[in-house]
Amino acid sequence: QVQLVESGGGLVQAGGSLRLSCGSSGRTFSSYAMGWFRQASGKNREFVTYIGWDGKNTQYTTSVKGRFTISRDNAKNLLFLQMNSLKPEDTAVYYCALSQYAYGSPNSDDYNYWGQGTQVTVYP
Repeated sequence: QVQLVESGGGLVQAGGSLRLSCGSSGRTFSSYAMGWFRQASGKNREFVTYIGWDGKNTQYTTSVKGRFTISRDNAKNLLFLQMNSLKPEDTAVYYCALSQYAYGSPNSDDYNYWGQGTQVTVYP
């Protein structure tokens, strides 16, 4: 049984920063890619970023490139998302997800474990 628990969300003014964390237990964390997805109110869940099993391969959705950075600490089973220069349109519930594969993908179907989500709210 895998459990993913996100933390670090909150309320921040536009231009500010937040760092999300995701802790994993119950499965060999270091062998699989991880991803962050988000879902704004009234919208579908969307891909934000992923990182491969070894941390060397990453991809970002266009709207967050240059502002968000994904990283992982395999020794501690932790995933991070550093979010800088936040905009009101970044407001959403952010979910971490564990992939079935070693290499990441923007396709949510490739992820078989999900956290409960953490709310990020960016005000003007």
